[in-house]
Amino acid sequence: MNSLLKYLLILLGLISVIINIVLICLNSHRLPKCMSQSQESIKFKHSDKSLVFADLTAEEYKSVRDYMWAQKDLKISHSHTAKPSENFLFLIDLSLPRKADALRYLDANGQKPEREASVVLFCGEGGYLKEYVVGPLPGPLRHRDVTQEKYNTTRLPFNARTVTIGEYVQLFTLLYQAFHKLEKPLRESFGYVPKQKDLLLFEGMPRGIKSDDRKTWMSFFRDFSGMYIHPVGFEMLVNHESSNTSEWTIDRLLYNGQYFESIDTFITAYEGGKVKKIVHRDIKNYASLKPREKPSGLGPQQYYPQGKRYSVKNNQVIYMHWSFAFGLSSLTGMRVFDIRFKRERIAYELSVQEAMSVYGSVTPGMMLTKFLDSSIGIGRFAHELVRGVDCPYMATYVDTYRYIDTNVTQRFRNSICVFEHDIGRPLRRHFSDFFHNGFGGMPNSALVFRTITAIGNYDYIWDFIFYQSGSVEARVHATGYISSSFKNDGNLKYGHQVEENVIGNIHTHFINFKVDLDILGVKNMFQTKDMIYEEVPLPWMTSEKAKIPQLVEKQIRTEKEAAMLHGAKTPRYLHIASNQTNRWGHQRSYRLQVVSFAGDHLPESESVERSMSWARYKVAITKHKDEEQTSSSLYSQNYMWSPFVDFSKYIEDNETIDNEDLVAWVTAGFLHIPHAEDIPNTVTVGNGGGVIIRPHNYFDEDPSINSTDGVYFTPGSESDCEYNKMACLEKDQCSSTLEPFTYHGFEGVINFE
Repeated sequence: MNSLLKYLLILLGLISVIINIVLICLNSHRLPKCMSQSQESIKFKHSDKSLVFADLTAEEYKSVRDYMWAQKDLKISHSHTAKPSENFLFLIDLSLPRKADALRYLDANGQKPEREASVVLFCGEGGYLKEYVVGPLPGPLRHRDVTQEKYNTTRLPFNARTVTIGEYVQLFTLLYQAFHKLEKPLRESFGYVPKQKDLLLFEGMPRGIKSDDRKTWMSFFRDFSGMYIHPVGFEMLVNHESSNTSEWTIDRLLYNGQYFESIDTFITAYEGGKVKKIVHRDIKNYASLKPREKPSGLGPQQYYPQGKRYSVKNNQVIYMHWSFAFGLSSLTGMRVFDIRFKRERIAYELSVQEAMSVYGSVTPGMMLTKFLDSSIGIGRFAHELVRGVDCPYMATYVDTYRYIDTNVTQRFRNSICVFEHDIGRPLRRHFSDFFHNGFGGMPNSALVFRTITAIGNYDYIWDFIFYQSGSVEARVHATGYISSSFKNDGNLKYGHQVEENVIGNIHTHFINFKVDLDILGVKNMFQTKDMIYEEVPLPWMTSEKAKIPQLVEKQIRTEKEAAMLHGAKTPRYLHIASNQTNRWGHQRSYRLQVVSFAGDHLPESESVERSMSWARYKVAITKHKDEEQTSSSLYSQNYMWSPFVDFSKYIEDNETIDNEDLVAWVTAGFLHIPHAEDIPNTVTVGNGGGVIIRPHNYFDEDPSINSTDGVYFTPGSESDCEYNKMACLEKDQCSSTLEPFTYHGFEGVINFE
């Protein structure tokens, strides 16, 4: 019995050995799993000092909210649908430290600046707005009223506020009451059926024609996904100026190009046959983004053969020789700080400031429309990014937290992505065909820091791109849906017809970036360079002359002189320069290269222009001031006629910008004349703009020559791996580990209940 057991155990052992040998043979040619991170490419360690710029945490938002709620004298409602007559805590956001304090902390081991929050309170009971700073975090907390120091007034006008979810709830109530009276014409004209087939609204802004107006034209659209290109030819002017919602009224109606002073006059005219009736008919949803054909396969995907060459920790990113801190403002959106290349600070801040559109139309809902998105909240609408579509599948995704127009802190999962990306064209290359045959080049791998904001109809893709040549690019692309209006007589002057009875309205896109460059310190100057043709005699034949391109350099010494208006001839090279020189005696500088196809800016004679006066300038250079933190304001949209931030005032004092801490305000954009191919959705190709920040004599040579990505070979050495890693890809390959596809983006959508 013992012998039988012994032989059985030996047999099982042999079978196990054979199975293992077979498995080893089967897997011997499989690639190893990729490392999560390539440690040798990370040039330096993360620093917790980046946290001085970090967005508030979920716990910090809650502690500030609870503290403000506990101030009994402020009588703040705890409801997320607070009525306009109640006091409502609209916004909590990070209050950025003063620049000098931050630099002392970052560079000279100075005291860490106190961490504080900015708070916006809508005081419906008293009919005014207030701003506070609350801190230090984590506590014990105190608050101080900063309205006077920021805006030179103790109280901001109540009608300058953003429309809240609570106010929308009241507006919907008013509109549905109107729909009840209008049910017959709405059903016959647009197929409206209460609680079954609705009409969806889209607002025109600003809300009136003078300060303190709060009268909004509401345009109505079919109840389809992508409703923005399904206008029905019906609009209403709602007066919601009073904080008492019982006093709200409907002051005008527009039906198929005809205006009516009230609901009753419209019904009388409709039933009396005195209007040109719109006859409803069912149509397919040409705005649907559901693919016309089922997907047949996957497009190219990228992965990291030796692990990711960047690292994200807390709010800091390290990539090759780059490092920066990042955040996402609820109002202005994406921003990065303390941008360093090879440990030298290139910029203190690079941030989105404002996105603005001006529309043309014959219908009132679009006729006066000028959207200023930071007044609604650019960062507020940064939802979860879709893996493999919005960003490469294997990108690193970061959650953000926000408190705006709510009563709880909201988490937005995966709303920022970071990835290294092969641009698809060489950063540089040369094939030597004559004499010394050889090839030298380098792929253009860059780090992309991205978020996407879906603000109403438009989606903006925001990218900050960090190149191995020492350049940074701030870029935006627009997609989403165009805004449209119902076709009436005269409307073709304002756009193209894109569907039956649908006009895609002409509009501008202007995007403003803040570029606070610190080139080898904060003592910088602004220079321009361009060319002229100079006629010179030929030295060897003085009787003959030729026109030769000549370099023209100039130093700009005042803010007014440095304000480069759109439409004016601008020097092609714009530089923020230091007092130091490179090896060849030239001032070390960075160049601002604007990429833009912007339309014409609104004439300065227009009463609302000062609220968007930053868009006058392609580039404006100002002396840094902490009180000039942003180019726009939360209140600019609804108080356009008397803006509390008028960017042109930053320039009017005409301060000296010679050897000072300078800030560049850059405006890029594009003119959009909608066309048939904008149906169903506007594509990103050609619809964007931005600014490239490029070294110009900052280095003694192109820094990418030191990159390990460089490739070089000569005849006979094509397969040599020493300077050509592409020849040894098989040796360095690994298989990627993909995370399962998930999406939680609908968790953060607006809820009106």
